[in-house]
Amino acid sequence: MPTDHTTRATLQAVFVTILWASSWVLIRIGLDSADLQPLGFAGMRYGLAALVIWATVVRRSGPSGLADLTSVRIRELIVLGIVFYALTQGAQFVAIANQPAATTSLVLSFTPLLAALVGMVVLGEHVRPIQVVGMVAVAAGAFLYFTGSLGATAVGMAASLVCLGSNTAAAILGRRVNRRTDSDPLLVTAVSMSIGAAVLLIVGAVAEGISLPSPAAWLIIAWLAVVNTAWAFVLWNRSLVHLPAATSAVINNLMLVEIAVLAWLFLDERPSVGQVVAIAVVTTGVVAGSGAFGGVSRRSGGEQSTSPPPRDHPS
Repeated sequence: MPTDHTTRATLQAVFVTILWASSWVLIRIGLDSADLQPLGFAGMRYGLAALVIWATVVRRSGPSGLADLTSVRIRELIVLGIVFYALTQGAQFVAIANQPAATTSLVLSFTPLLAALVGMVVLGEHVRPIQVVGMVAVAAGAFLYFTGSLGATAVGMAASLVCLGSNTAAAILGRRVNRRTDSDPLLVTAVSMSIGAAVLLIVGAVAEGISLPSPAAWLIIAWLAVVNTAWAFVLWNRSLVHLPAATSAVINNLMLVEIAVLAWLFLDERPSVGQVVAIAVVTTGVVAGSGAFGGVSRRSGGEQSTSPPPRDHPS
């Protein structure tokens, strides 16, 4: 029977996923109405969020907290920052700019299944029968969804696939790093996010040019950075104290539905009945396929969550 702490943590985690889902709407508004460019927009968002997280790290641990990071760890975090922030988030912003949010979200919903498959090879994890059922359900639901009117574009789908691949790689790399690290999660996030944001800003300046955002654009950037990234990160990690990894994976997967609903309400991206059914089928498959009905055993024994980084948060 759930305790008060578990109930509170569950509600808190659901609230965080709603914040992350709302990011997709705010990103689209920023791109369409505030004349922001995708890569520069992503770089400013995560750059500002990194500053907020760094302030928290320094206030809590002081400069001595940096001693937790070895040269090997820093190299890993550089790779993680480039993969999870520069590639994944940059590609996500480009995809949102070029096609409906729900379509991009559906493509990214394949992340936990790919992470489970890659985890078999890279991390020595096993895929259980229920996960095979989940993979079949995801494939069937995706086929049903993509038979409808998607509003997809070549650029949007290409960016979505890049985002899918890099997000899967980030899930594997993040699990590998976190298995053998005792560093402060905030410090790990601050370093990797700073690196990714710097790459996004540099590439964005070269590819898109440099322009000064309007006050409305800065308001969107600040909200995404402070509330939907830095604060949401703290709330999510607090919820993990009382929630099993399997429960967190299920809650994380609610974003597929939440993004579709918010895009319908605020972006006028109205799904067909068939696409609503497809989203439900994919959601069920993702929950099963990500190991949400039990941990994924490793060859060495024990349990290992296959939950990937949430699609809009500094995991």
